[in-house]
Amino acid sequence: MAHTNGQSRSIVPGRDDRSQTPSSMASTVTQDENRVMEGDLVHTTEYRSVPLAACQPDEEAAIVDGIPGVNHSLIAPNTNQGGTLAKVSSLVRTRQISKEIELPPDGGIKAWTQVALAHIVTFNTWGYIASFGVFQTYYTQTLGHPPSDISWVGSVQIFLLFFVGIFSGRATDAGLFKATLVTGAVLEVFSIFMTSLSTKYWQLFLAQGVAQGLGSGLMFCPTTSLVPTYFTKKRAFAMGIVASGSATGGLVFPAVVMRLLPRVGYGWTMRTLGFIALGTLIPCLVFLKQRLPPRRSGPILELEAFKEPPYALYAAGMFLNFCGLYVGYFYIGSFARNIIGVSQSTSIDLLLVMNGIGLPMRLIPSLCADRFTGPLNILIPFSLATSLVTYGWPGVKSLGGLYAFSVVYGAAAAGIQSLFPATLSTLTTDLSKIGVRMGMVFGVVGVAALIGSPIAGALIQSDGGQYLYAQMFMASCIFAGASILVATRVAKVGFALRLRV
Repeated sequence: MAHTNGQSRSIVPGRDDRSQTPSSMASTVTQDENRVMEGDLVHTTEYRSVPLAACQPDEEAAIVDGIPGVNHSLIAPNTNQGGTLAKVSSLVRTRQISKEIELPPDGGIKAWTQVALAHIVTFNTWGYIASFGVFQTYYTQTLGHPPSDISWVGSVQIFLLFFVGIFSGRATDAGLFKATLVTGAVLEVFSIFMTSLSTKYWQLFLAQGVAQGLGSGLMFCPTTSLVPTYFTKKRAFAMGIVASGSATGGLVFPAVVMRLLPRVGYGWTMRTLGFIALGTLIPCLVFLKQRLPPRRSGPILELEAFKEPPYALYAAGMFLNFCGLYVGYFYIGSFARNIIGVSQSTSIDLLLVMNGIGLPMRLIPSLCADRFTGPLNILIPFSLATSLVTYGWPGVKSLGGLYAFSVVYGAAAAGIQSLFPATLSTLTTDLSKIGVRMGMVFGVVGVAALIGSPIAGALIQSDGGQYLYAQMFMASCIFAGASILVATRVAKVGFALRLRV
């Protein structure tokens, strides 16, 4: 700020604040990103004058919070407007805040290395969860519990993975990415080895459900929110590669179980999975790096985000999608055995097909989203397609038909899983808050994942072991979610069909 004749004047060209005085102004620092070419460095900072008289207390705090590197806890709310300028000016002078802030590289060895490592994290979190259909069938047979009881184990895994993201996402924004990742990896590996020792339902619930879910939640949300900070134009494709870790894990883990379970038994089969997780997570702990400087101030939840119609509608739409989405993965094996009458190995093959087709179908939609349409424009038809395919599931009466269903459903559902985080990142303009915003939506869909599969299991039990009620519940939830995603697009860009979003 420059001071002339007791007046305060903005030093930004074209800005005239003659009517403002030091007692009615606060200085904030912003970056004029629109004038920075891609790949350049931001070497300077602009100081703009903002009249405090027009600001509410929380808005003034937001202005001050925009200054990077400032200890915001030292700045009190606007109780003395005349002193605010002096406080901020002093902090600006004593803290050299015009740092070089590099724009997202949008490629290069470092960025793609982060994508590959994040893929491995997803391999060990979602890939393991996507394999639960194998355990669903095995536990139902060996423990003697109904399907709804067993499905709680997998549902709690998914719920905690998402719900813990509320806190691990904020911890990532605060600069605690590495500590959160290490804690999650240790808990993940520990839970798998403890699962290998479990012989009772409550032991499996604690080890594979609770502990595994906590470990996955501490790793997944921070890693997912890390990748978008490295990309701009290629963000959806990068997120698609990360999401495809669910498919690779969904291929590897069931294949290991199918090969080893008849030969070495349950205990050593699970320990083998634990060693796989241990070996693949170590490089992630060493080489995953946070790019943006920490944002230490700020709440765990940013509830104001839900006042933005696109964000709130998107959260509601994905809640309904995830209510039904994992019912197919959890129950395809038991449906094959109980209704079609196939063997255990064939039921695992169906799950492998469903997960395997997801590998290319997590990449292709993401690539198209980056190059042509934007992620939300592709997410909507994939959600509609998933619901329509599920409405046709009751008509499957043969093994060939079930293989066809597994392929089509796996492809459509993979698109939803891939585009879900990529779309969310486009609804977040301030990437320093992406951990918090992503974590909140993860918490919302976590509740959906928690209740969806057990409800389906209860419907199967109430229908005398038939799957029609569960299939209609699943399809209707996803269809309702797709409808709300359409409303999300309208809230974001209106009815213009050709806009990227």
